[in-house]
Amino acid sequence: MAKELRSGYTTGACAAAGVKACFLFQAGEDWNEIALTALDGTPLVIPVKAVVETPDGVRAEVIKFSGDDPDITNGVSVFTTVKILDGHQGIVFRAGEGVGTVTKRGMSLPVGEPSINKGPRELIRRVVSEMTGQEDFGAEVTIAIPEGVELAKKTLNPVLGIEGGISVIGTTGVLRPMSEEAFKDSLVPQIDVALASGEDVLVFVPGKIGERIALALGISQAAIIETSNFIGFMLDRAAERGAKGVLILGHTGKLVKIAAGVFHTHNRIADARLETLAAYAAAEGLEQNGVRAVLASNTTEDAMERIAEAGLAPRVCGVIAERVHVRAERYLFGKVQVGALMVNFAGDILGADDRARAFAKEHGWKLKA
Repeated sequence: MAKELRSGYTTGACAAAGVKACFLFQAGEDWNEIALTALDGTPLVIPVKAVVETPDGVRAEVIKFSGDDPDITNGVSVFTTVKILDGHQGIVFRAGEGVGTVTKRGMSLPVGEPSINKGPRELIRRVVSEMTGQEDFGAEVTIAIPEGVELAKKTLNPVLGIEGGISVIGTTGVLRPMSEEAFKDSLVPQIDVALASGEDVLVFVPGKIGERIALALGISQAAIIETSNFIGFMLDRAAERGAKGVLILGHTGKLVKIAAGVFHTHNRIADARLETLAAYAAAEGLEQNGVRAVLASNTTEDAMERIAEAGLAPRVCGVIAERVHVRAERYLFGKVQVGALMVNFAGDILGADDRARAFAKEHGWKLKA
């Protein structure tokens, strides 16, 4: 029987529990263990490490627990400081140390706001209303996650324009072990930010290597979108949002799959890289022993060496790039113009289709192939 994975609670739930602990502390009541109802109705019990009075208000410390989700904030301290604002209606949210601030349009929060998402804000409002009996009780809530300064470097926050730390997140307050759908959804805000900044052609890269190569070509950081393996999903989201064009920039191993009509590129979903390379190389004239050598290769880089030895690499890579363009535009029923740029790990351009060249000319990218 498969082990049932443990759920945890979000940074937003930690902050809400801290707020409730602060009110209980002020009332002289027990604050060591906080009962909350998550926004989806799930009951939560969250332990509180400490509550102290400071010159800025009452501050609570809660240790984040992520259950069996591989969340980078597991075990970090979430500090919430509550200051009563006499004569003020509603809650003012502040970003303390390690909590980011929104600096780019396209996010769910206005520029200049602390990156405390809507779910945590609503959960905290409900807690304040519960503890005071007032809908518009005046208070300042400051959330700090000191380790967030370094943790933010491991997230998409720098790309999304969230500066100074991580975001306080959580749709409901419950942290369930992350599903593939949740991970995919976490990638989508990149598209919103890029479009809001005026980028008309989005540049899809699977990860950091593609990002490095894109920047070296003169492509704007604002246009670069990390897709991981979810090419089809991200193409759909770009089309829904009205993107004019997409350039798919990737290593041979990724683009070969897309050329074969595979739009989820994880090797456990589909892995016919060598077979696809062998077919295209054979169509361009690779002789039988060469085809066998491609099929017997360990990696696509190794296979490309066999194709290069036969003098066919430029033709094969050009055809594959063109095929990616065709398959991707067909996938989107022609709603978005899609170009393809194939590179190796060193950043050398191996193949480009006409659409990619047109994008490069229009935007001044240093495209050579």
